Amino acid sequence: MDTRFSIQGSRFLQTSADGHSGWSEDSLHLQGALISGTGNKGFSSALGQQTFDADGLLALPGLVDIHGDAFERQLQPRPATSFPYDIAFADTDRQLISNGITTACHGVTFSWEGGLRGREAALASFEQLKSQKDRFHADHRLHLRFENHHLDGLGEALNWIASGSIAFFAFNEHLPSILKKSASPEKLLSYAERARCDVATFLERLHKAQSRSTKVAQAIQQLAQACREHGIPMASHDDESRSDRERYQALGVTISEFPKTEEALLAAHALDNHVVMGAPNILLGGSHCGGLSAADAVRRGLCDILASDYYYPALLHAPFRLEQEAACSLEQAWQLVSHHPAQVLGLHDRGQIKPGYRADLILIEKLADGSPRLIATIAAGKLVFCAEPERLSGQRPLELAA
Repeated sequence: MDTRFSIQGSRFLQTSADGHSGWSEDSLHLQGALISGTGNKGFSSALGQQTFDADGLLALPGLVDIHGDAFERQLQPRPATSFPYDIAFADTDRQLISNGITTACHGVTFSWEGGLRGREAALASFEQLKSQKDRFHADHRLHLRFENHHLDGLGEALNWIASGSIAFFAFNEHLPSILKKSASPEKLLSYAERARCDVATFLERLHKAQSRSTKVAQAIQQLAQACREHGIPMASHDDESRSDRERYQALGVTISEFPKTEEALLAAHALDNHVVMGAPNILLGGSHCGGLSAADAVRRGLCDILASDYYYPALLHAPFRLEQEAACSLEQAWQLVSHHPAQVLGLHDRGQIKPGYRADLILIEKLADGSPRLIATIAAGKLVFCAEPERLSGQRPLELAA
């Protein structure tokens, strides 16, 4: 029998038929994994009905993280360490729900570098997302970040695309940057440690990949064609120029992840592409590596999606910071972290609070300074995180998801 759950007294973000968002003060009702209705609609008293007193709280659609690789820090928290993947992903799941992220695309980098970003690491990530699926609280998906010079991995990447294992695909071109930074002995050593090899081996891998540059364009075309055939959304990463964006646009790559220059940002906007920028950039007041300001892009209407990137808490806090800085309203900011990424990923069952949608919700206390405090996370109708369990009552004992 489907569980029934009622959220009473919240102020929730609702999207109208014309796409505009606004606040509504009413009860929300959940049945099983779905939102069943609001107010008296969709509500029926039944055995097992539980009620959450959301007085004074905001109810918002769960966060949809289109690009996050903070899980790597659970795998390799220090350069010379390596921890089991099952422990790392189980802990990552807990981090996600305690930060309001109910859908996460894990940015698994598949690179010629090897080690943390090599074949065995990618396979281990695939295995954990599959084997722990029924135990995860958030909806975990795979975002394959393919290094364009990784020609030895082309066949495997094509197989993963064909198998339906990939939710989101990105073309990465970090070799020129790595080549330049490797002139520094300290940086070279850090690259080798991440690749879990000695410096000489890393340099051998780097130069081998560089020597095959003439074959990269053909590999990109093959991968893009495969993604188009299987309906997988594609992004280019770190676009630097208009020509970069136009080249990928011609291949059906309509998402620009973290454009590095104003020229690339404006080109993406002119082409009606989706622009993804980092939520940490918002909290830090700008890019930590000298890139564009995400807040400025949002203010100008040039950013469509925010991603956690390398820091999960940023995705929850960034919309409230944008509101505080008058870059946009909270309603507009929340579209960047929930509805828009869900739509781009083809997940049309989430990102909004509507009857029939997945019951992915978070309940927030908005503090006096305008920042958020997460009180509860509901994922697919299950209460998976609760900071104030005294708010929950019903015809059965307190029961959080296992």
